[in-house]
Amino acid sequence: MAVASDASIRSQGLLRGALRPGRSWLAAPASIYLLAVLIVPLALIGLYSVNVMTNLVGVPTGFSVVNWQDFLPPGSNPFWDRFVSSIVVTLIVSVAAVVAAYPIAYCLAFVARRRRYTLLLLVLAPFFTSYLLRVVAWKVILANDGVLNSALWQLGLRQHGNGISWLIYSWFSVGLVLFYSWVPFVALPIYVVLENMDQRLLEAALDLGAGRLHVFRRVTLPLSLPGVIAGFVFVLIPTTGEFISPLLVGGPSSYMFGNSIQSFFSDTPDWNYGAVLAVWLIAIVLVLMILFGRFLSADLRAAPAE
Repeated sequence: MAVASDASIRSQGLLRGALRPGRSWLAAPASIYLLAVLIVPLALIGLYSVNVMTNLVGVPTGFSVVNWQDFLPPGSNPFWDRFVSSIVVTLIVSVAAVVAAYPIAYCLAFVARRRRYTLLLLVLAPFFTSYLLRVVAWKVILANDGVLNSALWQLGLRQHGNGISWLIYSWFSVGLVLFYSWVPFVALPIYVVLENMDQRLLEAALDLGAGRLHVFRRVTLPLSLPGVIAGFVFVLIPTTGEFISPLLVGGPSSYMFGNSIQSFFSDTPDWNYGAVLAVWLIAIVLVLMILFGRFLSADLRAAPAE
């Protein structure tokens, strides 16, 4: 009887264990949410890009890569040319943002000392304001009758009414606004790496007779490269699809690739061609993330050396 009772208890325990949901069920809501808002829209865009779906009533559908053949080279497709121009601008902005952010991060990590967190708060202050408002503010500053040109007129440096035309609605204005927007963000990963750097390495290099410039070139800069590359990628990826800044401070001749995608989905009924551009941009972003993935996954939270 005791053996039968023990067997019954064990079988009931196994049954309860089989019916009890495991910890993997905790991830179900997040998985369903990601599937609904990320995977499903991407799948729909992919179907639009090959003409399996369309937003036009009465237009026949069927698998076709005609839009892809029209977009991809060879050929003189204006949207491919805009993609190339956007990539060039994005690379220039990313490099310039890293170059400008590095001294800020270096100052916060090694020079500011006790005031580093106050200065860090000042660096992050622009993020407390809407991105759209900051772009509009730059539009007011760079306009033909804006703050900068008005100051030049008041100082007598230019004839009144004759403003510097290339300050607004040009590639310069687009690049300047994007550069300004991303410099504080790029400084953060570089600062974290420099802050957590083993100071004993720098002290050892100085004790061995190396000058400060030599220490920076041979020790500090190589050890901070993960933060530099992470900051570069953090600018490169979102700027590739940027469309707000070119829309407000750019112009038809300086629109970026993201503006082309936005116009196809809002100003024209041709969602199929817009989906081709969107899928291409997504593919480029995925390639960039794969290429720089090991730098994005680097653990920047290591405790500083005592």
